[in-house]
Amino acid sequence: MPDYILNSSPIKIDENSFKQIYELHWEKVFAVCYNNIRETEPAKGMVQDIFKSLWERKDELEITTSVERYLLRAAKFKVFEYLRNTRSRKEHNEVAFANYCNSANCTENEVMFNSLKTKVDNLVDTLPCQCRKVFKMSREQGLTNKEISSNLLISERAVEYHITRALTTLRSNLTEYIQ
Repeated sequence: MPDYILNSSPIKIDENSFKQIYELHWEKVFAVCYNNIRETEPAKGMVQDIFKSLWERKDELEITTSVERYLLRAAKFKVFEYLRNTRSRKEHNEVAFANYCNSANCTENEVMFNSLKTKVDNLVDTLPCQCRKVFKMSREQGLTNKEISSNLLISERAVEYHITRALTTLRSNLTEYIQ
C-alpha cells in the first residue's frame, strides 16, 4: 500500500495492506520509541502495542493522513505514556524512601529494606515462568491487566490468577515482615 496522503478518504486496512504497512514502517516506529527511552524491550513492546492496536481497530479507524505519519504519532504518544508512568512510579518511590529515611533509625530501616527487596526478588525468581512474567509486568513495568493480557496473549482472568498466585507465594514466605 503506498504511503501518501489521500484526498480525505480514509485508508482501509486488510491483511495484505497491514503486512505491507508493518514491513515498511516497523523500523521507524521502533526508532522513535527506542531513541526516546533508550531501552530495547519496552520499545519493542510499544511497537507491538501500536501495530496490535492498528489491527484491532482497522474497521473503525479512519486514517486520513499518511500511515507513516499516523504510526509515528502513535509512537510518540506511547513514549509519552511510558515516560509518564515511569516517572510517576519513580517519584512515588523516591518520596516513599525519603519519608522512610527521615525516621530515627534510617540505617536499620535501609538494611531491612534491602533485605526484604532481596528476599522478594529471590521469591519472584522462583515463581513459574508465566507467573513471574505477569507479576513483573504488573509490578515492575506498571502495566494494567488488560495490557499484560494483550502482550502475552492470555485472558485477563489468567493475568489475575497469576498475580494472585504470586502475591500468595510472597505473603506466605514473607511472614516475618508482615505485621
